[in-house]
Order: sequence, then C-alpha cells, then structure tokens
Amino acid sequence: MTSLSLTVARETTPRRRRNAVGRRGWAFVLPFLIVFAVAFIAPVLYAIYLSLFRDQLVGGNAFVGLANYAQVLSDGRFWQSFLHVVVFLLVQVPIMLGLALFAALAIDSARLHASGFFRIVVFLPYAVPGVVAALMWGFLYGQNFGLTADINRWLGSTVLAPFSSQWILASIGNITTWEYLGYNMLIFYSALRVIPTDLYEAAELDGAGAFRTVLSIKLPALRGAIVIATIFSIIGSFQLFNEPNILKPLAPNVITTFFTPNMYAYNLSFAAQQYNYSATVAIVMGVITGVIAYAVQLRGSRKDER
Repeated sequence: MTSLSLTVARETTPRRRRNAVGRRGWAFVLPFLIVFAVAFIAPVLYAIYLSLFRDQLVGGNAFVGLANYAQVLSDGRFWQSFLHVVVFLLVQVPIMLGLALFAALAIDSARLHASGFFRIVVFLPYAVPGVVAALMWGFLYGQNFGLTADINRWLGSTVLAPFSSQWILASIGNITTWEYLGYNMLIFYSALRVIPTDLYEAAELDGAGAFRTVLSIKLPALRGAIVIATIFSIIGSFQLFNEPNILKPLAPNVITTFFTPNMYAYNLSFAAQQYNYSATVAIVMGVITGVIAYAVQLRGSRKDER
C-alpha cells in the first residue's frame, strides 16, 4: 500500500468515527426534539396562526393580519390586568426573594440549630399543590368562616378584609410567597453550599465577622442564583392564574374575569369563544415576559463580568 493510501485511510477512519458518534448523539437527542417540537413549538406556531384571524359576522373566520394585536394594545381590560401583575411583581417578588435569601443564609450559618429540620419546614409548602394551597388560604381568608372571620368576631369589627379591593393583591401575594419561598430558598442554599471553604478560612484569618463574611463572600457568590430566581419569579408573576381564579368565587366583585392577563385569555377562549383574540393576548404576554426576563438576565450577566 502506498503512502498516499495510508494517509487517506488514516484520515477516513477518524472521520467515520466522528460521524458514527454524531449519529448516536442525534439518536439520543431526537426523542427530546420530537417532544419539544410537538409540545412547545407547534402550539406556539398555531397560536400565532390563530392570532392573525378573526371571526366576523360576515365572511366567518377571516384573515386580519395584525389587527388583533392593535386591538390588544388599545384594550383597557388587558392593560388593567397587566397593571395588576406589574404591581404584584414589584411588591411580592422582592419580599419573597428577600425572605428566601434570609432563610438560606440562616440555614447555611452554623449558628442555627436543627438546620435540616428548618430547611424541610420552609420547603414543605412548595410540595403542596397550588390548587390545594389556594383553597386552604381561601378558607383562612373567608370573612364569614375560617380564621379571618373568627379574628374579626373576636375584635368586634372588620379589621381584616383579605378579599377587599385594597388587599386582594396582598392576599394573593401572601399565598404565592408561602408557596414559593422554600423553592427559592433551596436555589440560594444550593449556591451557598458550593462556595469553597478556603474563602471562609481566609476570611476568618483576616478577622472578618459573620456579617462581613455575608457581605464579602456569600452575597457575591449568590449573584447568579439571585438572577435565576428573579427571572423565574418574573415569569411566574406574569403567569399568575391559579390563585385568583380559585379565589374568584369567594370575591366575585373584586376578582374579575380579566384580573390577570392569563385569566383574561382563559375566559376569552373558554367563556367567550374568542379563540383568535385569546391567542393574541397570550402571544403579547409571552413577548413582554420574554423581553423583561431577557433584560434582567442581560443586566445580571453584565454585573457578573465586572
């Protein structure tokens, strides 16, 4: 065999191996890609398709282009529901993440006894299904029954009014904080556990106290986890649906069918049979959520680079 043939054979063999490895890799990835395409990409594309049409009295389901999107942008109900979730996001998310951060730091510290027990107790509400949690808190909030009614009867006046228009967002925020505080605490606690012990030893040799260690070591190490938890919380806030929808029969005059954008889209679709407009509302909220989440991620990554 000539030297040229040997060279060609040597180059062909690794190439065949790479091709074989690539085929095996695609064979493992293909089931996920199929499920992802069917369960995620196809519904999104179908929603976009629906948003370009409108049912009309004359002509039936007709193509209207971006007319539905223009209607959403001028829809007062949509912007009222959007304002609810924005206020909810700006108030509830910082409180929840702050409490979760405090819990993670407390459990991670060596001064808290039975830290494993407290970690389970804080995380346990996340294991409760969201529907069950909303029903449970709805019973506690009831003004004619439950804990709130008992307290008001004991005080002789209506001091607590969780279902009033002034307090309904706070009441829902309390439920979601109770549900997801442990989830975010676990994110922060996991990030704390991977901090090298060398940093703590160096800080101790330098005479840094517990508070200084938190500021100089733990909080900077938690920056990535805080960004991730913030993004998850933003997405969850814009997807708010279960809690207000379940509490609606208890406060029908306060929680409307368009209390949140998800409730608005749901009722447009299943109650009003306006599938095209409902799909448009969902697409607009998806775009807004994606843009805000990306902006938070981009800002967080810039801080990490510094």
